Amino acid sequence: MAPLQDIVVIDFSKLIAGPLCTQYLGDMGASVIKIEDCLQGDDLRGMPPFVGDDGAMFYAMNRHKKSVALNLKSPEGLEIAKRLIQKADVLVESFGTGVADRLGIGPQAMRELNSRLVYCSVSGFGRTGPLRERAGLELMMQAFTGLMLTTGEANSGPLRIGFSPLDQTTGVHAVSAVLSGLRVRDKTGLGTYVEVSLLETAMGLMGWHAQTFWATGKAPVRPGSGHESLCPYQAFMASDDYLLLGIANDGLWRKFCRVSGLEEYGESPRFRTNAQRVLHWEETVTLVQGVISRKSVASWAEIFTEAGIPFSPINALEAALKNEQISARHLAMEYQHQTGGSMKAMAYPVRFEGMERQVRSPPPLHAEHTGEVLTDMLHMTHEQIGALADGGHLKLAANTADLSPSS
Repeated sequence: MAPLQDIVVIDFSKLIAGPLCTQYLGDMGASVIKIEDCLQGDDLRGMPPFVGDDGAMFYAMNRHKKSVALNLKSPEGLEIAKRLIQKADVLVESFGTGVADRLGIGPQAMRELNSRLVYCSVSGFGRTGPLRERAGLELMMQAFTGLMLTTGEANSGPLRIGFSPLDQTTGVHAVSAVLSGLRVRDKTGLGTYVEVSLLETAMGLMGWHAQTFWATGKAPVRPGSGHESLCPYQAFMASDDYLLLGIANDGLWRKFCRVSGLEEYGESPRFRTNAQRVLHWEETVTLVQGVISRKSVASWAEIFTEAGIPFSPINALEAALKNEQISARHLAMEYQHQTGGSMKAMAYPVRFEGMERQVRSPPPLHAEHTGEVLTDMLHMTHEQIGALADGGHLKLAANTADLSPSS
C-alpha cells in the first residue's frame, strides 16, 4: 500500500515549490487535483523549451495529477473549488499574500468549511512581517539572503546557483510540513495550518554560514569548488581533466599522502590536522595540485577507489544520466505521454520497501480532467458541466468539448 493512498490533495500552486511538493505527495500515492486558471494554466507550461504545447519544466513537477481548470474570479468557479476542498485532506497554495483570503479560500475560511483539512501555504517572504507582500522568486531570494555572495570564485561577480535550490528545497519542506500536519490530524481529528517560504528555506541553508559569522564576525568567502573549513576539499586539475578530491578528515589525509607519494606530509606538523591544513591553505592546495597533475583522472580514480578516498570526476549532466548507478537505482523512469511520446522523469528521491518507482499517470494537459473530476467527485451532470463551460466558469479539454450544450 502506498503511504498516502487514501489522501486527496487540492493543489492551487504553480511554478516549482508547491507543484514539486504535490508531485511528491502523488509519488507517495495521494490523489492530486491541480486547479489551474482557464487561460494557460501553470506558468511553467509557457516556459521553453517545449514538449508539445507545454514547457519541459512543467513535466518535471506535475506527474500524478489531474488538471481541473476553473475561473476562481467567478462565483460559480469558486464554488466548485470549495466543493472540491470539502472532500480533500490537504490544500497547497502559493497565491500572493492576501489573495487566498480575498477569494474566500484562506486558511480560516477553509477550517470552517473542512475542519480536517491540512492547509499548506507556500510564499516568498512568509505570510507575516513587513515584506510579506513582496515578490519572492528564486533569484531575488538568492540575492536577498546572501547566497549569491557565497557562490563562485573569490573575484567573481554575483552568481546564481543554477538549479533553483530554494524553490526545490521549499517544496521538500512543504512535503514534511504536510506529512506532519496529517500526523497531527491522526492524533486530534483536526486539520492544521502549515507554512513554508523561500526566505526561511534560504536562511536555513545559510545556517552554518550564519553560525560561523556569529562566532567570528567574518562574512563567508566564496570558496570556488572548495570548502572554507576543509582542505584539501575541491577540484584539482589532473593531467587530462578536472577531478574533485574530498579529504574530509585526517585519516583520509594520511591515506591520500600514502597513495600519492607524499608520505612525509602525512604526519608533518604543518599538514597533520585539518585545522593546520586550512591555516596553510595555499601551501596545501599547491602541494596537492602538484601531485594530482601527474596522472589522468582515470588513473587517480583507480587509485582512490582502491584506497577508499572520496573523489569524483567533474561530470556533465549527460554523463551523470548515463552512469550505471542511475540505472541501478531506477532513478530515470520511463513513461508514455499523449503529446510527448516516450519520455523520462526523475524519480522521487525516497524509496519505499515494496513500492516500484514508476510514473502511474503522466503530467496532465491543461484542463484535461475537468469533466472527469467534476463528474466523479461532485457528481455533476454533463449538462451542468457544459453549461458552466459555456459561461466561462471552467474550461474543458478538447476531448470533452462534447459536454457543452452549444457544441
